[in-house]
Amino acid sequence: MARDSSISLEDFEEMLAWLDPDREVAATLYLQLREDLANILKWKGSTDPEGLTDEVFERVARKVHEVRPTYEGDPRLYFRAVANNVAKEDLKKAKTRVPLEGQDLPQQKTTEIDEETVAVEECLQSCLEKLSTENRKLIVAYYVKEKQAKIDNRSELARQLQTSVETLRVRVYRIRKSLRQCIERCLKHKAQEK
Repeated sequence: MARDSSISLEDFEEMLAWLDPDREVAATLYLQLREDLANILKWKGSTDPEGLTDEVFERVARKVHEVRPTYEGDPRLYFRAVANNVAKEDLKKAKTRVPLEGQDLPQQKTTEIDEETVAVEECLQSCLEKLSTENRKLIVAYYVKEKQAKIDNRSELARQLQTSVETLRVRVYRIRKSLRQCIERCLKHKAQEK
């Protein structure tokens, strides 16, 4: 469940200031809190603890201006409460999902699917080629695994780059954002050519 973060810089700064007025301490608390929330979500059975952790921070960031002035106590408890709600919502969604194995699904026109898929793949390849070699290797390596192997792989990538997983996540987010914009431009251009 790869997602783009919608946290504004202002909201992010406010969130850090809520954790601690000292920016260095706040950054340390943020990273520890991110790890704690991912572990909580993993323990509660989430298949995408990192993605849901992002969701927790986005929800808190949207509310931080309202909650911070009146909230009493350790703000990390508020984050954990939001994480519990996100975990419950994820569990509800998981219960409503139906496996598609053995189901007769209506057939779509294969030519439409094939043309669209081919166009997206062509644009993706073209846009990947426009990236620097380092960024191309990083984005491909970041998304290569699934489930627990994905988490382990990302930790290993961060270790190899001598950075934190959070810094790696921000770097990949920026690459992914530029890739998405490139693909959208490419698809728009292809549609105009028809």
